[in-house]
Amino acid sequence: MLTSFSRTDIGKKRKINQDYIYTRKEKIGNLSNLFIVADGMGGHAAGDYASRTAVEVMEEFVDTSFEKNSQTLLVKAVETANSEVFARANADKQYEGMGTTVVAATFVGRFLQVVNVGDSRIYLIRNGEIRQISVDNSLVEDMIRSGGITREQARNHPDKNIITRAVGVKDYVECDVYTEELKSGDIILLCSDGLTNMVEDEDISRIVSESDSLQSAVETLIDSANEQGGKDNISVVLVKYEE
Repeated sequence: MLTSFSRTDIGKKRKINQDYIYTRKEKIGNLSNLFIVADGMGGHAAGDYASRTAVEVMEEFVDTSFEKNSQTLLVKAVETANSEVFARANADKQYEGMGTTVVAATFVGRFLQVVNVGDSRIYLIRNGEIRQISVDNSLVEDMIRSGGITREQARNHPDKNIITRAVGVKDYVECDVYTEELKSGDIILLCSDGLTNMVEDEDISRIVSESDSLQSAVETLIDSANEQGGKDNISVVLVKYEE
């Protein structure tokens, strides 16, 4: 059984919300459920357009595809979204160079299937402990993995917002895929970097664990990000899995 709550917030500094979220606990096409966070980039309304387009294309693809394998279906949905965003960016000068992150997940029995492009994230929160499932496609993540900087240094690095992969910026996209076996009571968090750049993982875990509902947890997380400066749009999706 799944329960969920989600919200997106413009934050304190931005004039437009370029994040786009999608949550569906019910069956869609050959998936039992679908959860997506997309964080768009591009001038003016281009980022907003990119994230919304990507999610809408993914939704339609999943709804109409004959693909039975859930992980393959998610990857193909992202690839289709990439082709569409890229085509629209090249067809209209005002959308040139636009793109978006995408992190998407579906629950298949007791397993979670994830596809990720960019630096929006998905976490597992279990018994008060938090663990990031996805790996950021970002410059600072590459620097951490090569031993150039520590994770603590990365939080305030001047290049921390540079991503190395996005949906729609090239005619092809490489997706990262993850599978996670779940236990009853696990909470899954999908979010844009407007949350994780403002609120430490340990504080996220504490807020979620201490909240009396998913709605309360989402609202407190967004409030916390805004209290820390709210420098970006903030999107939070929480899903609780119970057997």
